[in-house]
Amino acid sequence: MSPDQHRSIIQQAAAQCGFSYCGISAAAFLEKEAKELEAWLQQGLHGKMQYMENHFDKRVDPSKLVPGAQSVISLMYNYYPPVEQSHENGPKIARYAYGEDYHFVVKDKLREMVSLLEEKIGQFTARIFVDSAPVLEKAWAKKSGLGWQGKNTNIIHPKSGSYFFLAEIICDISATPDGPIKDYCGTCTACIDACPTDALYEPYKIDASRCISYLTIELKDELIPETFHNKMEGWAFGCDICQEVCPWNRFSTPHTDKRLAAKEAIISWNTVDWQEITEEVFKQLFKDSPISRPKWSGFNRNLQFLQKAP
Repeated sequence: MSPDQHRSIIQQAAAQCGFSYCGISAAAFLEKEAKELEAWLQQGLHGKMQYMENHFDKRVDPSKLVPGAQSVISLMYNYYPPVEQSHENGPKIARYAYGEDYHFVVKDKLREMVSLLEEKIGQFTARIFVDSAPVLEKAWAKKSGLGWQGKNTNIIHPKSGSYFFLAEIICDISATPDGPIKDYCGTCTACIDACPTDALYEPYKIDASRCISYLTIELKDELIPETFHNKMEGWAFGCDICQEVCPWNRFSTPHTDKRLAAKEAIISWNTVDWQEITEEVFKQLFKDSPISRPKWSGFNRNLQFLQKAP
């Protein structure tokens, strides 16, 4: 088969497996991104996420992950919820965490897609990735034309916004690559203006150590720094502010994946309900949820920080 035929089969398989968009890049060394990542790390903008410093060579060279790699298949999987949290006074949960852990959901879709491609193309070498390995997923998504990287650093699709999980299949299939698309942020600075912690300190750049998602999930310290008191805007797990204000997300459409359906507690509980939750109940309710990541101790720390007097 020709690279064009491979590309067509890959796109069809992606759609069949429920991915909203699919793009392909040549599996080459990310020279520009390597320099940008090195500078970002040297400035300490990754906070205490030490794992970001590991496996630098693998992050910028797909052949280190899959020997003989020829293509990076980038995919977008919609997670925009059909329902929202109903209690305005309750702690806020990022929309991606409403349902089952996306690592499990999207990886199952990727395995299904690889099997489908093997039926159509034959055996090939591949590895699948969903935000849990040294892969610069935004860089690959941008290179493959899935969207542009906005001023909030998220990948934005011109027809569907940014509420998507990103995933990759790095493989030795030779497929015709797509190219990047234009940046449509223009003069808009809505995300930068709305960020309460100044994590978006200038267009297209983020100080992760100031991001509410980092503070509520990645930061493992016993206490959240006092400098962020009264700046969390009610977020107990993650943050969607820079997506909520993005004009392109007016095009977002609800997903239909039952595994991502919102847990009743997330949708309906108020502040008192959350304050009364025990560790045992927390573990039972959220054992298959992204919310389990900071564990009970971390999540409870977040709740307590939100409840502190002004």
